[in-house]
Amino acid sequence: MTTYVALLRAVNVGGTGKLPMTELRAMCESVGFSNVRTYIASGNVVFDSKLSESSVKTKLERSLETYAGKSVGVLIRTGAELASVLEKNPFEAAPSNRVVAIFLDEPTLANTLDRVSGQQTEEIALGAREIYVHYKDGIARSKLKIPAASTGTARNMNTVAKLAEWAAA
Repeated sequence: MTTYVALLRAVNVGGTGKLPMTELRAMCESVGFSNVRTYIASGNVVFDSKLSESSVKTKLERSLETYAGKSVGVLIRTGAELASVLEKNPFEAAPSNRVVAIFLDEPTLANTLDRVSGQQTEEIALGAREIYVHYKDGIARSKLKIPAASTGTARNMNTVAKLAEWAAA
């Protein structure tokens, strides 16, 4: 049995995809996941499954598409991978609420940051399948655009820490 963390894109953010977390838990249980727990109303769910990462992703995306009537992006990490994201945070000294990990499906490439635009005071670093960003002046005023992140989803380090803690429990 593997503990997974699913990070949904565009759920309960700006009205683009309302999904009550009770519905998400029920959906996960209906496809056979166990020990299902959701964290805050932004599409974070921790669960156990005997399935592979790709099978978990497929099942959850299909279920979400049936529910929402449209494709909903899902990024999957094992509990160990999420702990590694937290451990490898290159901006550990910065306030946790000003550092995000942008989770991607594919490994980052050496040229991932070549097309970044609008960078001001933000610091950016590459992880395995993540892009770390430290928003020194806060995310609200940022003009930063990272094309490689367009299919990813971001979580601040407070959220990453809580999800890693849950996944380890």
